[in-house]
Amino acid sequence: MLEGKTAIVTGASGGIGKAVALALAKEGAAIAAHYHGNEEKALAVKTEIEQAGGKAEIFRADVTDFDECNLFIKNVGKTFGSIDILVNNAGITRDGLLMAMSEEDFDSVIDTNLKGCFHMIRFASRRMMKQRYGRIVNISSVSGVAGNAGQANYCASKAGIIGLTKSVAKELASRNITCNAIAPGFVMTKMTETLSEDVRENARKQIPLGRFATPEDIAGAAVFLASDKASYITGQVLIVDGGMVM
Repeated sequence: MLEGKTAIVTGASGGIGKAVALALAKEGAAIAAHYHGNEEKALAVKTEIEQAGGKAEIFRADVTDFDECNLFIKNVGKTFGSIDILVNNAGITRDGLLMAMSEEDFDSVIDTNLKGCFHMIRFASRRMMKQRYGRIVNISSVSGVAGNAGQANYCASKAGIIGLTKSVAKELASRNITCNAIAPGFVMTKMTETLSEDVRENARKQIPLGRFATPEDIAGAAVFLASDKASYITGQVLIVDGGMVM
């Protein structure tokens, strides 16, 4: 389905990013797997893709750094020749109640989750515009739709991604570039493993389907939005949460 396409996945060394990279590769896309801190995990993703017959390279970059993102996109272009799909997944949390949240914790989450998304789109979209083809998928969150106590910074960043997605969709549609967001609910990753069992159980009770998502559930939505099956879908937020916020 994605043969001949090149896909960048930010934050591809684990969790949702790894699942997305593997799923896109399974459909035939060559993968530019981005990481920031953990080269070993990124190499493991590359190896897994190659052992399955796919093609992948790893790239290190700080998504909060404007110039590093520019260089990252240039290097991907030199390596693969095209950039057809961009999945903005890189993200962090620095949870805390609003009255106790430091400026540093607020800024770091906005800079990584939202500004990093802007940086990647800004530089990747130039190549997509020349190609007159592109698929941009941004990983938001139901927290950006409904809010969440103790996550003012995270919710603001994820809500910002939704607004950014819609603006990008309108600006780039004439060049056959779509831009959509996925808003996952609770997903079984290291981020949710840190929650207490009581918190996890209470969360499950709010989900009509009765379980947390797997990273592969999110990856399936990303593959769809990155494919030509979704060529007439743009500016949308696909909520993948088991019915939690409906």
